Amino acid sequence: MRSVRARAALGATVVVALALAVAGLAVLLVLRANLTDQAGLQAEVAAREVAGQLALGTPYDELKTGDEDDHPVQVTDEDGRVVAVSKDLDAISGTGTDRVTPVPQPSPAPSVPGDTDRHGGEDRDDDEDDDGAAGAGTGRQEVSTDDPDFSSGTATVDGERADYRFASVEVTDSAGQTLTVHAGAPLAAEQRAVGSVRGAMLTGLPVVLLVVAGVTWLVTRRALRPVEGIRREMAAITASEDLSRRVPEPGSRDEIARLARTTNETLTALETSVERQRRFVADASHELRSPIASLRTQLEVGAAHPELLDVPGAVADTVRLQALAADLLLLARLDAGERPAAARLDLGALVHEEVSQRTGDRIPVAVSVPEGGGFEVTGSRGQLARVIGNLLDNAERHARDSVAVAVRREGGGVAVRVADDGDGVPEAERERIFERFVRLDDARTRDEGGAGLGLALARDVAERHGGRLAVVDAGERGARFELWLPDAR
Repeated sequence: MRSVRARAALGATVVVALALAVAGLAVLLVLRANLTDQAGLQAEVAAREVAGQLALGTPYDELKTGDEDDHPVQVTDEDGRVVAVSKDLDAISGTGTDRVTPVPQPSPAPSVPGDTDRHGGEDRDDDEDDDGAAGAGTGRQEVSTDDPDFSSGTATVDGERADYRFASVEVTDSAGQTLTVHAGAPLAAEQRAVGSVRGAMLTGLPVVLLVVAGVTWLVTRRALRPVEGIRREMAAITASEDLSRRVPEPGSRDEIARLARTTNETLTALETSVERQRRFVADASHELRSPIASLRTQLEVGAAHPELLDVPGAVADTVRLQALAADLLLLARLDAGERPAAARLDLGALVHEEVSQRTGDRIPVAVSVPEGGGFEVTGSRGQLARVIGNLLDNAERHARDSVAVAVRREGGGVAVRVADDGDGVPEAERERIFERFVRLDDARTRDEGGAGLGLALARDVAERHGGRLAVVDAGERGARFELWLPDAR
């Protein structure tokens, strides 16, 4: 049951079983109610027929109750005594009394159309008192028009016991006595129909559930087949460590196809990251090897011939090696997801401070910072100073006669623009220069051109601070780099 297919098949089977059970129960209840109502209607018709005979004064022993097997009848008076029953009724229940032996009573007098005098002629000249006395003696006959009362019970007719639906109708006979007629209709048809439907449901339910389970199993298996293909390919990629391979993408537009595409995108990003990491390690090793080899050579010469030791050169190589190691360490921390310190600082003041410390630049830097301040950002002072320093170093390296830096508010943040009048950056290379260990002028020496980490480091720091660093259009000549950081407010 740990398989997705098995769980899906089981879940579908359980849900369908519950749905069919509820639906079947509802069908049985509705069918039973309808058939019971039909039996009640038949019982009501039989009861009203007998009640009509009583209202007309038919004697109890002459009542026509119809088919006693289908419609057993019991008539009771106001005191609940049985005054008449249908033929061959041996026992009854559900009518309020189970007695089937009538109590001897005089039969009701037959009703007549009108009252006559003792000489056989109509008495048309009787006074009002005589008319009242005649009305009291004759009584009123009527069958109740109210809805009958229904009940369920049993009756034994001619030795055979069965279930019936009884209807009770009240009637007033010619003697003014209120009687209740209980007539029944058999429930055998209802029981047979309900039993047949129930049996068919119980027989067909297992077959339906087996079909549902089998179809769900097959459909789920077919739907998960691409997932198994993705899993096998991922296992093969893991075993071979070949990140250039991709998982198969089904032609559908469902969740599995999106999973395959996302997996391939993840593999592409992972391949790029691993390749970048390998290239980074190789480039870092290559960049470190040169100053270390130079420094070692100078130290070995100095050890053998102290008078030939180039101390300034050794110091320069050591400084270069130290700066390169610091850049590599900062890049590693940024790649590890290190977040900058959340301190508020004035970017205009930081630019002034960085420019004031650059006393050895071959070209003086022109600074333009509007008075009044208000250029506050949030971030690491050391890292942002490193970005500004790297941008100024890059401008000093390529400028001919001028380097300028300007600070201004822009788009809900603070923008720092560093411009030079050098050869500029070709538009096709404006993104590539931010890659690590990239130099556009390969003919430059490493000492003059640097290691190719300054701009890459600057962009990574800017993005970690929620900002951006890009090359913008500088016009006909030179290059212009723009650093934008969100306002601290």
